[in-house]
Amino acid sequence: MSGLDLQAAAAASGLDAPGLRWAAVAVCALAVVPAGLRWLRVAQREHYIPDAASRFALRWWASGSANLVGLAIAAAAMVVSGRWAGTALVTGVVVAIGPLGLDLRGTSAPLAWTRRLRTLAGVWLVLQAAVVAVGAVLGVAAPVAAAGALAVPAFVDLACAVTAPFERRAARSHVERARARLARVVPTVVAITGSYGKTSTKGYVAHLVGAARAVVASPASFNNRAGLARAVNEHLAEGTDVFVAEMGTYGAGEIAELCEWLTPDVAVITAIGPVHLERFGSEERIVEAKAEILTKARVGVLVVDDPRLRALADRRVEAGLRTRRVSGAGAPGEGAPRADVRVANGPDGLCVWVDDVVVAEQAGVDGRAGNIACAIAVALELGVPAADIVSRLGTLPTAPHRLQPSTAPSGCLVLDDTYNANPAGARVALQALARVPGAGRRVLVTPGMVELGARQAAENERFAEAAADVVNDVVVVGRTNRRALRRGLAGRDVAVTVVDRRAEAVDWVRQHLGAGDAVLYENDLPDHYP
Repeated sequence: MSGLDLQAAAAASGLDAPGLRWAAVAVCALAVVPAGLRWLRVAQREHYIPDAASRFALRWWASGSANLVGLAIAAAAMVVSGRWAGTALVTGVVVAIGPLGLDLRGTSAPLAWTRRLRTLAGVWLVLQAAVVAVGAVLGVAAPVAAAGALAVPAFVDLACAVTAPFERRAARSHVERARARLARVVPTVVAITGSYGKTSTKGYVAHLVGAARAVVASPASFNNRAGLARAVNEHLAEGTDVFVAEMGTYGAGEIAELCEWLTPDVAVITAIGPVHLERFGSEERIVEAKAEILTKARVGVLVVDDPRLRALADRRVEAGLRTRRVSGAGAPGEGAPRADVRVANGPDGLCVWVDDVVVAEQAGVDGRAGNIACAIAVALELGVPAADIVSRLGTLPTAPHRLQPSTAPSGCLVLDDTYNANPAGARVALQALARVPGAGRRVLVTPGMVELGARQAAENERFAEAAADVVNDVVVVGRTNRRALRRGLAGRDVAVTVVDRRAEAVDWVRQHLGAGDAVLYENDLPDHYP
C-alpha cells in the first residue's frame, strides 16, 4: 500500500482526525501522572540511583503474561500512531493502568513526599512536558506523546541524574556540620562494613563497649553519607566516648568519601558475599570497595574465615599496621586460620577463645559467630576488660528482623529474618530453624534473594534445595524468584504454596500453624518488587 493509500485509509477510519489526535495526546499526557507516581516511588526506594526505575520497569513488564501483552499492545500502538495518531490513545491507557501489580503509593514501601522527591518530581515533569512540546512543534505530537508515556521510567532516571549534583551540594552543609561536631566531641570512631552482618555487629559492639564507655551507635540503617551526617548531628552528644558507624556502599569510592570526614580509629569488615552483585559486577570489586574503610584506620578487624579478608589482614600486618584477625569458624586446630579472637556458636551455646585460650563458655547465646568475634575484638581493642565482655555475652541484643524469635498468639514459633537477604545468612537461618527443638511442622516463607546479579537464579535454587532438607512447607512470595525457588524444590517431599504478597503468606501461616510448629520468614521484598 502506497503512502497516499495509507493516508486515505487513515482519513477514512477517522483514526487521524484532528479531534481524536489531540485527545490521544491529552490521554498520553495525563497517563504520565499515575505512571510517574509508580516510578518515582521505585526511584525513592532504590536510593535515587539513576538506572533504578528503568531496571524495575523491565522486571515489572516482564513479570507476567498480562503485563507482557499490555506492553506489546502499548508499543505497537505507539508505532502505528505515526500513521494513525488516534491509536496513541491505547498507549496512554495501558501506561496509566500498568504494569499490573505495581501500586501508585505502595504499602510496605510507600511513597514519601520528601523535599528531595518533590524536587525530583518537578524536574521529571519539566522533562516530560518538554518532549510533548517538541513533538507538537514538529507536527508529530501523538507518537511523541505515546513514546514519552512509555518512557516515563527513563525520564525519572534522567531526572535522578540531573538532580544528583544539586543533592550532593545540598547535603554538603550537613556533612560540614557533622565534621565540626565530631571535632568538638572527639569520639573514638568504630566503622563497620561488610556485605552482611553490619547492623548486628554494630549492636554487639555498642553493647559490649557500653560496659566501660559511653557509646552512641548510628541508628537503624543510616549507613550512607546523608544518613551518617544526620546520625552525627542528631545523636552524637557531648561526653560520648565511642561512636559506632555502619557504612554501606553501592560502588567504589563511597566508603572512602565517608572516611574523609568520619575517619575511623577502628575499622571492621564483617564478610564478603554477592550482595549488590548486580551493581558491583564482581565480588573482587566488592572487596576493593569494602577495603576502603581500612585506608585511614589505626586498627583493622577482619574475619579471616574468608580467604580474601585473610589476604587483606596479611597485607596489613606485613605493612606494620595494627590488625585484629577474628574467626567464627570454631576452635583452634590444624587447618584453622590464625586468629586473635575465635567464636564457636553451636547447639550448646557460645565458646570464645582469645589468643587460643578459652575465656568464655556461655549457654543460651545465639547469633552469627563471626559478628560476635568482631565485636569482642573491638571491645578488647578499646580497653574493655575481658571480664566485662564475658559478663555481657549472655545479653547480646538481637537486631530487629534479623533472626529475631517470637511466639505467635497461636503458639507457633516465629523466626523473623526478614531483613536478611544473602546466601550465607539464609543458610544460618535454615540451621536455626532446624535446631528448633520438637518443632512439629517447619515452614519457610520467602520471596528469595535479590541483587545477586547473574548468580541470582542459581543462588535461589540452591537455597530452596537446602530448605527442602529442613522444612515441610515452603510459601513462595511474589514473582521475582518464583521460578528459581520452584526449580530447587522440584521432586522434593515439600509442599509448595505460591502467593503474590507477604500479607497472603501471613494469613496462610495463621490458618495452618499452631503450637509446636515453627516458621522462618526469610527476607521480605518491599512491594516495588514484582
